Amino acid sequence: MSNNNNINNNNNKPLEFNRETSKFRNWVRVGSDRFPPEANRYHLYANYGCPWVNRVLIVRNLKGLQDVISISITEPRLYEREGWPFNPDFDEFTTDDAVNHAKNIPEIYRLSDATYQGRFSVPVLWDKKNSVIVNNESSEIIRMLNSEFNQFAKNPQLDLVPSDLQVEIDRINELVYENVNNGVYKCGFSPSQEGYDIAFDKLFNTLDELEERLDTNRYLVGDRFTEADVRLFPTLIRFDAAYYVVFKCNLKRIQDYPNLFNYLKELYQMPALQSTINFKHIKNGYYKSKPSLNPTLIVAKGPSTDVLLEPHNRDSKLPIKK
Repeated sequence: MSNNNNINNNNNKPLEFNRETSKFRNWVRVGSDRFPPEANRYHLYANYGCPWVNRVLIVRNLKGLQDVISISITEPRLYEREGWPFNPDFDEFTTDDAVNHAKNIPEIYRLSDATYQGRFSVPVLWDKKNSVIVNNESSEIIRMLNSEFNQFAKNPQLDLVPSDLQVEIDRINELVYENVNNGVYKCGFSPSQEGYDIAFDKLFNTLDELEERLDTNRYLVGDRFTEADVRLFPTLIRFDAAYYVVFKCNLKRIQDYPNLFNYLKELYQMPALQSTINFKHIKNGYYKSKPSLNPTLIVAKGPSTDVLLEPHNRDSKLPIKK
């Protein structure tokens, strides 16, 4: 993810959370000598709690690449010293690392680059042939999965970034990333009251803008489901269960926005999206990973997620023209 500029006070102390830029930025491309697309060559290190991973899992599902790009799932809790561990005993959804037999995500980074200094984040796209990390930037990984593996995909005809919509998709992505996807983190990890207040206002102003947009648009960019929707969904689905409480994003719940909530229900009820959501992992990830935000590490029991399966109104409100 791109860095955000710090807002500083007169004492030159940061007021706003600043996300570190992803360091591994190579691309799998058709025609590439170093990283050409191949079946069963690339491996994804993932975590069901993480929203940045979530977007990658969604595109992998939508394109039908589950048998092309293998996957390992870490435990949801982030530990201060060992990062995300591989623990197949946590539950039936977590795995070991069958590729490198690493104990945790930091080991994967050091296998790729013994001198690496930086955050040990997920997702990680790993090249099994060369034993290196290709990329750890989710926004770039989803573009690769969308366009560079079509010869192996079950749904090669699906294009989440059609050329006639790309300018608008990129504009929406930037707005949503700055104020919503990363905006919740700016609230939760703000080092100052002023920084929190700024991020909080931007977050809810943008949610209001999206609510209005979805009053006349079936999806974020008209009648077509695109990458913009893929990128907004992971934040919306985590909002009421985690961000509202843990990150103090508590002006409104997503349930309190009629258009956003019905839109969220429609997206959640898509099998390719719903299968990427594990609320147990999401809650454990947010409630147990940062003692500074939740000292007792008690995981909230609510809210009920059954409402997400209730009928939505998007078909009747904004039928797609055929």
